Amino acid sequence: MKQPAAPHQPLAERLRPRQLSEVIGQQHVLGPGMPLRLAFESGRPHSCILWGPPGVGKTTIARLMADAFDAQFISISAVLGGVKDIRDAVQLAESARDGLMQQRTIVFVDEVHRFNKSQQDAFLPHVESGLFTFIGATTENPSFEVNSALLSRAAVYVLQPLSTDDLKQIVALAQSQQALPAIENEAIERLVAYADGDARRLLNTLETLEMAAAQEQLAEITDAWLLKVLGERMRRYDKGGEQFYDTISALHKSVRGSDPDAALYWLVRMLDGGADPRYMARRIVRMAWEDIGLADPRAMQLANEAAQTYERLGSPEGELALAQAVIYLAMAPKSNAGYMAYNKARAFVKQDSTRPVPMHLRNAPTQLMKQLDYGKGYRYAHDEEGGFAAGERYLPDGMDEPGFYQPVERGLEIKIAQKLRDLRARNVAAAPDPENP
Repeated sequence: MKQPAAPHQPLAERLRPRQLSEVIGQQHVLGPGMPLRLAFESGRPHSCILWGPPGVGKTTIARLMADAFDAQFISISAVLGGVKDIRDAVQLAESARDGLMQQRTIVFVDEVHRFNKSQQDAFLPHVESGLFTFIGATTENPSFEVNSALLSRAAVYVLQPLSTDDLKQIVALAQSQQALPAIENEAIERLVAYADGDARRLLNTLETLEMAAAQEQLAEITDAWLLKVLGERMRRYDKGGEQFYDTISALHKSVRGSDPDAALYWLVRMLDGGADPRYMARRIVRMAWEDIGLADPRAMQLANEAAQTYERLGSPEGELALAQAVIYLAMAPKSNAGYMAYNKARAFVKQDSTRPVPMHLRNAPTQLMKQLDYGKGYRYAHDEEGGFAAGERYLPDGMDEPGFYQPVERGLEIKIAQKLRDLRARNVAAAPDPENP
């Protein structure tokens, strides 16, 4: 049971779970028998990274882990903090460990991807020694943003946006705590759609409604009153019209289908409905890489420039750049060859063994490495005819040519495909004759 909280506390704090069973959502990692639940039940905390979008419970889970293990909880913001904060955390952890209670310490780093390499490296010796348990929270892919040394010492748990049912549970919880009057179903549907999987956004909106409803002494929050209080930003976020992800899907498919008018229509529909233009900019950049790729590399550059233009100009002027980027992408030649090649390579590496780097491809910065034949026999491509070492192999020994990348006959990839055919023909010609080696 939750302890009654002071009425002046923010709604999010009043509703914050006090134990694991009260967490709403994330049952794929917190449900019975699931990995993070087992970590709680093990009695031994371990370092981990919680990866997921905003408002899905990363900080809450970290705090609950500290409570579960009766550990000292130290929170560091990677946006505002630095190496000094890490040193302070180390001192506090040493004091807790060496004190009468011999207490464990959990160091929580919010937005850990904002720490640079040296800051991340500062954690390593203390994580390895067991001085404290490290928990990082990030909205970015830790494979790209967290040092491999730190990543190898931390389990990664992927958290998902809250579902519609999860968000409705939060609304019901707020009402059960007498934070809100009754809410008609249409208003609940609109609130949940607007929250878009983000519990923090939902709680902030509910807190605004709580204060406004108390001022007007409302017995029920209606959809009409909700729109009046929160304004145009919620106008299109309802179950009755096109849902958010259906609309972004329509935009993406219109770009892929080379229909500039349809693409422009769906973009404007989303902006008119209150979609964050920065979110739209990210999706436009994604479309350029996924569906146009190397058929027109200018598309990626233009999409990035449109996103930067929006950052400089803001709304509404910056939205013109997004619109023109969408038109360009719709009319550009299409290729998903790079996207497919990347996915094939990921799938292959995931199931394959860790193959050693061939000796001739290894770096040899020291005399010992040279004596061990590191780099021996490597052919420097710039010294070869046409800048290409025909017949040289760059894959691990014993690995067949995987053929991940298959360029299409559209746009620039027409020339890329021809170049690949020419280079492969030169490789074949340079290969030793098996009958006359």
